[in-house]
Amino acid sequence: MACPRVIFLILIKFFILQTALSSSWQTLSGKHPAVIARGGFSGMFPDSSSQAYQLVNITTSPDVMLWCDLQLTKDGVGICFPNLNLDNGSDVMTIYPNYKERFSVDFTWKELSDVKLARGVLSRPNIFDDLSSILTIEEVAKLTASGLWLNIQDSAFYAQHNLSMRNSVVSLSRRLKVNFISSPEISFLKSMKNSVKPTVTKLIFRFLKQDHIEPFTNQSYGSLAKNLSYIITFSSGILVPKSYIWPVDSALYLQPHRSLVTDAHKEGLQVFASEFANDFVIAYNYSYDPSAEYLSFIDNGNFSVDGFISDSPVTPYRAINCFSHVDTKRAKEQAKITIISKNGASGDIPGCTDLAYERAASDGADILDCNVQMSKDKVPFCMSSIDLINSTNVIETSFRNLSSVVSEIQPRSGIYSFSLTMSQIQTLKPTISNPERDWGLFRNPRNNKAGKFLTLSEFLFLPNRYSSLLGILIEVENAAYLVEHQGISVVDAVLDELKRANNNQQNKTSARTILIQSTDKSVLMKFKEKKKMNHDELVYRVDKDISDVEDSAVRDIKNFAGSIVIRKNSVFPYKGFFIFKKGPNVVSKLKSSGLRVYVETFSNEFVTQKYDFYEDPTLEIDCFVRDIQVDGIITDFPATTARYRKNQCYGKFDLTKTGELRTLGNPLLLPPAEAPYPLLGDSDVTEPPLPEVRSQTPASSPSKAEEKAIEVPFAFIAMAILVSFFISV
Repeated sequence: MACPRVIFLILIKFFILQTALSSSWQTLSGKHPAVIARGGFSGMFPDSSSQAYQLVNITTSPDVMLWCDLQLTKDGVGICFPNLNLDNGSDVMTIYPNYKERFSVDFTWKELSDVKLARGVLSRPNIFDDLSSILTIEEVAKLTASGLWLNIQDSAFYAQHNLSMRNSVVSLSRRLKVNFISSPEISFLKSMKNSVKPTVTKLIFRFLKQDHIEPFTNQSYGSLAKNLSYIITFSSGILVPKSYIWPVDSALYLQPHRSLVTDAHKEGLQVFASEFANDFVIAYNYSYDPSAEYLSFIDNGNFSVDGFISDSPVTPYRAINCFSHVDTKRAKEQAKITIISKNGASGDIPGCTDLAYERAASDGADILDCNVQMSKDKVPFCMSSIDLINSTNVIETSFRNLSSVVSEIQPRSGIYSFSLTMSQIQTLKPTISNPERDWGLFRNPRNNKAGKFLTLSEFLFLPNRYSSLLGILIEVENAAYLVEHQGISVVDAVLDELKRANNNQQNKTSARTILIQSTDKSVLMKFKEKKKMNHDELVYRVDKDISDVEDSAVRDIKNFAGSIVIRKNSVFPYKGFFIFKKGPNVVSKLKSSGLRVYVETFSNEFVTQKYDFYEDPTLEIDCFVRDIQVDGIITDFPATTARYRKNQCYGKFDLTKTGELRTLGNPLLLPPAEAPYPLLGDSDVTEPPLPEVRSQTPASSPSKAEEKAIEVPFAFIAMAILVSFFISV
């Protein structure tokens, strides 16, 4: 017969599981997942600094717990510091240069009083270094109402220095509100089991890398993850690197999720996931969106972790409260904002291809865009750039010898769309854009060369395919050059295709909004004259950063356009990734004149957001929508804004205070102020009328040999160059 204690444990597990099942959350308790700020907001300020801990309270709520990596000084004072070695994360080497290595046990608390904290990750901002002193655990406890998470990484090290981490933690748990105590050492957790009340303080076994060895059992952490029935004998939960749950292969793609969370919950163990930060490179599956990563751990229909340990706690806090358990088909849109694609969903798929437009429509874009280029035989088609090098594999083909410099378009050489016929262009393969390659951030390589380019005629039929669309946007650039030097009228070509589509009984494009966009007033005026287009259909794009707009320029723009596109930097000028100040409200001024204002370009890569938005694309969007009140967002990742529109806590959180973060930095490390961006004046808008095309000899048809691009391996190209070199020698 089973003993009463075993029966009791079985009943408790059954009760816990039933509670979880009856809740919308698949956590062990059935409550929403917890957020633990590792060292405070350590993704922005130095880990364990007063500024880092205080920023958590400003950006989240009292529910978010503060994490302290507990270390002991020579005289037994408990301090919060991320590493055993003080060298990484402080200026201790400057204060005490005559040490080979510097550990907390080498100094008394008084001796550490002059040491200042610094960033431990060198890619993070340095302007907050050397401002905050090391804090005792008691000082950190005063900064939180929800309690502490103490992490004890190496109690054995302190035992070697005649310091008892166990006794220190027991004493602290009796004086302070300690919710969780974690450690990768089983011996330490076993020694603590009878010294804390499990209803008040939970012991958590922390897993290290799977091939690392746990000293008490002499087993790898990977093997211990398969023996959860043993883990529950000394802990209430487990803390694992996120890869234990969602493995990522060497190419940065997600593998099928493991059953660890479900298995742990069956044993009655809570599961906390770690190694989250907004400036970490994540799996391509998440499209550089940190909120999408958090949601995959809590809102996947199969399991939910019980909490996150994060360097950027504002993001998981909002993911849990605002974006989880949202029925995207039935949920009402809370934010009124128009989503315009940037070359389709070009953040995930090569731009201006059929697949990029399909993805943008399914991701929630309202308006699809086509940047019109012209082929040699005067066929208009969609492509992000007139230079084929930027968006195709043309440089790898036999067409590479068509490279030339066209100073009216760009200073460097290129291979231009008007140098190839449409049939030749259709043999090229599209390539995905990588605008942040200089930062080592590349977009989904598996989608490189996916999809096919569309002619404008094909693009105009997309509203028939995607009923959710409100309309399309056609962008026209380089019109004057094409007329004067190539004898091609892109305006006439677009108008001809619009007329053809309108006459086609099967095309419903005419029933949707059609916008024409250009940086050239003359182009928009030409459309207005030839098609009798009204203001609402014409969009003027400002192709430089501006600080303000002259009143006369606003009146001029109003005469030929109903909408204007400006850059993000024109709204929030910045220096060194910090918003320098919130200048004149350009958007408010433009809107008060009756113009609709669209802002570009919103991307997900964390280097595209200023630090004031905590490297979170959703926080950036929220600021532009609620604070600046733009009419539309132009984005290469439409899914991020579409999810934002349906968030469950729209307007409930305080707006991000822009321009203040840099004022908290070290004045000696702040970048110098720069001259403001120029004003947009009359002279920037006014230009001569677009000339008409002079009759020219029609372009000759290509021979069959020229019709198709021949892909040339790079090795062959290199060999040819070497051969020609030696012949010349």
